Amino acid sequence: MPEHNADLVILGGGSGGYACALRAAELGMSVVLIEKDKLGGTCLHYGCIPTKALLHAAEVADAAREGEKIGVRSTFDGIDMAGVNSYKDGVIAKLYKGLQGLVKSRKITLVDGTGRFEGPNAVVVGDDRYVGEKVVLATGSYARSLPGLDIGGRIVTSYEAIHLDEAPKRVVVLGGGVIGVEFASVFKSFGADVTIVEALPHLVPNEDEFASKGLERAFRKRKITFKTGVKFTGATQTDDAVTVSLESGEEIEADLLLVAIGRGPNTANAGYEEAGVNMERGFVLVDERLRTNLENVYALGDIVPGLQLAHRGFAQGVFLAEDLAGLNPPVIDEKGIPRVTYCEPEVASVGLTEAEAKERYGEIETLTYDLAGNGKSQILQTQGAIKLVKTGAKGTEGPVVGIHMVGARVGELIGEAQLVYNWDAQAEDVAALIHAHPTQNEAFGEAFLALAGKPLHSHS
Repeated sequence: MPEHNADLVILGGGSGGYACALRAAELGMSVVLIEKDKLGGTCLHYGCIPTKALLHAAEVADAAREGEKIGVRSTFDGIDMAGVNSYKDGVIAKLYKGLQGLVKSRKITLVDGTGRFEGPNAVVVGDDRYVGEKVVLATGSYARSLPGLDIGGRIVTSYEAIHLDEAPKRVVVLGGGVIGVEFASVFKSFGADVTIVEALPHLVPNEDEFASKGLERAFRKRKITFKTGVKFTGATQTDDAVTVSLESGEEIEADLLLVAIGRGPNTANAGYEEAGVNMERGFVLVDERLRTNLENVYALGDIVPGLQLAHRGFAQGVFLAEDLAGLNPPVIDEKGIPRVTYCEPEVASVGLTEAEAKERYGEIETLTYDLAGNGKSQILQTQGAIKLVKTGAKGTEGPVVGIHMVGARVGELIGEAQLVYNWDAQAEDVAALIHAHPTQNEAFGEAFLALAGKPLHSHS
């Protein structure tokens, strides 16, 4: 078997894998990057980028539909899925070409094929063996389903949902997490009747309850139906429809059932367990510096327990490359990673929920600033709020440890929010900054003014 040697062999070319490869090459390492599908992975080809392209198309559809409200004579005549897919695929193609150029320019050896890890330090692809002084496992995740629920026909995951030939008229979304509510938002904007089924008590259940309730109010206003605290029991389909059965005895007929119950670690048949890698429920276990139990073997991204976010994997890739190069970067604080759900309205957060802050710090203070007091929010005709969570009693000093936002485009505010959390900023620190008028960013500043005890556009 031909053997190829490198400083670093990376199995998986998604956000985490390619980021690690690019930074490692920049730092002078020889790098082999192995990818069985397409460079860029799920995020670029089947996840973040295509779904956000669909969400932008949905936003344009809503704007056309609502033009009369602001004196614009626009009409919504329907969705041309061929046109939407052409736009979406064009965005992906441009980014893919750019990424391929970057990898080539850094002289990274890109191997196209399915790799299998073999301890202690090799990945086998076909008849070739790639041996690294260090090996990084970064094989990403897959769309999960439920036992007995076969994907096919009118029962789809997010992968199939980004390739639809026509916009459905009736959709049931199984799962009210990030993926579920984003697709529910798209389908509603495209003109469908949408029902979300979520077994837990709230939509986006990993968010602060304030954000979950805010999103639920907005979805009710948009006439998106959701059933929380209800369990799915089965689905049957014909050529014309799919019927979803709930534990309550209710049945819902639809054109499409989207299974959006989360993503699982893509570790099966990759050789990890056979090589002796410590694992739990399919995830690879690592320490805070992303080291597995095997010497010189590391793991990152969706196969590592924690947030399954492209930018988390990207940050871990950069961190790991720098760590392997001896730069000793600081450990990533998982709570300091910003989280955005791109439905309409958006949900964005960083840091601790109110419940988590109480558990960790005991006495805390919270403040909620309603976007109704913000000029740009009124122009955008969005509703929502910004919630701040700080340590200590009211009137005492303490860093802001949680920021939670609901409203159109609040994802654009998460940059400043993550700086506040990661730099242990206090209310007075942010209140002293000048926020441009009229922007929604100004609402962020107003929230901190209020938390600092000097509210202007809010009632104390």
